[in-house]
Amino acid sequence: MAYDYALVHLKYTLPPAGLLTFILGPLLTRLDLYKTLTLILVAFFATLPWDSYLIRHAIWTYPPDAIAGPRLFGVPAEELFFFVIQTYITSTIYILLNKPVLHAQFLTNKKDTSPKSHRTRTLGQILLIGGIVVGAHLVRKGGEGTYLGLILIWACPFALLTWTLSGYFLIRLPLVCIATPIIIPTVYLWIVDELALGRGTWAIESGTKLGWRLWGSLELEEAVFFLATNTLIVFGMVAFDRGLAVLYTFPELFPFDRESPSPSLLIKAVLTNPAKYDMVRVKGIREAVETLRRKSRSFYLASSVFPGHLRIDLVLLYSFCRVADDLIDDSRTESEALAWIKKLTKYLDLVYGLDNQSPSSNRAINEFIQKDFPEETRSALKLLPYEILPRKPLYDLLEGFRMDLSFNQTDPKFPIKDETDLELYAHRVASTVGELCLWLVFHHCEIKLPNDKEAILVVAAQTMGHALQYVNIARDILVDAEMGRVYLPTNWLKEEDLTPKDILKDPKQPKVEKLRQRLLDHAFKEYERSRATMTMLPAEVRGPLIVAVESYMEIGRVLRERTGVPSKTRRGRATVPRSRRIWVAWKNLLAE
Repeated sequence: MAYDYALVHLKYTLPPAGLLTFILGPLLTRLDLYKTLTLILVAFFATLPWDSYLIRHAIWTYPPDAIAGPRLFGVPAEELFFFVIQTYITSTIYILLNKPVLHAQFLTNKKDTSPKSHRTRTLGQILLIGGIVVGAHLVRKGGEGTYLGLILIWACPFALLTWTLSGYFLIRLPLVCIATPIIIPTVYLWIVDELALGRGTWAIESGTKLGWRLWGSLELEEAVFFLATNTLIVFGMVAFDRGLAVLYTFPELFPFDRESPSPSLLIKAVLTNPAKYDMVRVKGIREAVETLRRKSRSFYLASSVFPGHLRIDLVLLYSFCRVADDLIDDSRTESEALAWIKKLTKYLDLVYGLDNQSPSSNRAINEFIQKDFPEETRSALKLLPYEILPRKPLYDLLEGFRMDLSFNQTDPKFPIKDETDLELYAHRVASTVGELCLWLVFHHCEIKLPNDKEAILVVAAQTMGHALQYVNIARDILVDAEMGRVYLPTNWLKEEDLTPKDILKDPKQPKVEKLRQRLLDHAFKEYERSRATMTMLPAEVRGPLIVAVESYMEIGRVLRERTGVPSKTRRGRATVPRSRRIWVAWKNLLAE
């Protein structure tokens, strides 16, 4: 019986902790470990004196035959371990649920906050202050309300501090990301506590408790304690993530190179006056994230495992590419689309400088964007991190869009005559994006690669771009045909006694499936040529980039198996089931 409390951990706390570690392990970054360890230390040293007080005043007691013996300030070693393991379990659930969330989009200030959020934050402050007052009254009164009062005067000030500093941010976060990591461990620990109280592993003295039970042996005070502690852990993680979001979103306020900031810098970020936030940038990030979520589920999932600074810039780059593509694709006439290409070219001329001229001023660039582009597209152009991107891939991307305009419904022209044209098109619309992503990686990584390795990786990124675009074309044969476009090489069609017009007329005919599989064969050949080179990437981004590639190539595997599910947003497109996308990400991160 001397190990009864230790058995509680062995049976009830270590197994879920181990399971969460196994599930989350491949996704965990150094930053996640830094956050978790920091919060464990805070929880340990914040709880130790309070717990010691309860034990020394006989509010909590432990039968001698239930604990092993070692104590710190009167607190048994098993109880000390509970501080650690509970914080770890709740933190890992929070991290798991918040992985897909880009927290920068939820930064806000008073001007950006709705009246409802103002009222919610104020109400929360009032309730927490009320909790402190009630707790102080119960402790001063003594007797049966003592234990509940001690819980309130200990937990409510911490909760009030984090709620006051991060309340607006917390309110904007998805409810599931906040409520779930509070509710699941709370209910689980209620069950564990009820079993432990029933076995007599620990006990609450009758003169200090109200005697109310939720069920079985579970005392009201114990239920409140676990709810309060899990809330504090989640609030602490939210405050941490808010500080990180400030650091990553506003590099002009906090220039630093490492992904794991010092505690002093993090505290400074948390305490920064929200009035200093560049809300134009935050709103632009929100729009970029929404674009990514709607247009590319694979990249949206993959982006969740990139480090902070890099993740934001990748999302902004994708947003620019998507907006530029949509401006041209949504044009009603060829002349309108050409006009957009001309304006986008002028934009690049302004930000990079034409010929040997210097780039234009930010004011001139913003005036041009404001005057010549629709409101919903402006943030994508203003926030493109062009200062750290080479110019050539962006100009080549526009040439790829120009190739799309060769398809004309009234006078059909099909520019993809053979495999050379196919590769040129893929290079312009996909390899360029892959290369741009890689330059962002080179800029943000702590480990700098030599020039020769960078050059090899750029070539591999371009080759992988071919593979990804071939998969894209293979997936979208029906969708493209409805737009009057055929990207299958004309000489391939001729071998099957087809013309591009035959594809437009019947994109579902059996011969099309044969051509789709041929194109996928080419995609996987290009994939295999460049996949091994990815091992040269810095460790901090290797896993996330492999996930990005494998998530998209999984579309090709689904097309080969013909097991895709219909897209909810684009008729005629097959997509990878969500569970399979998660599995692909998890197993590839585990391999790294």
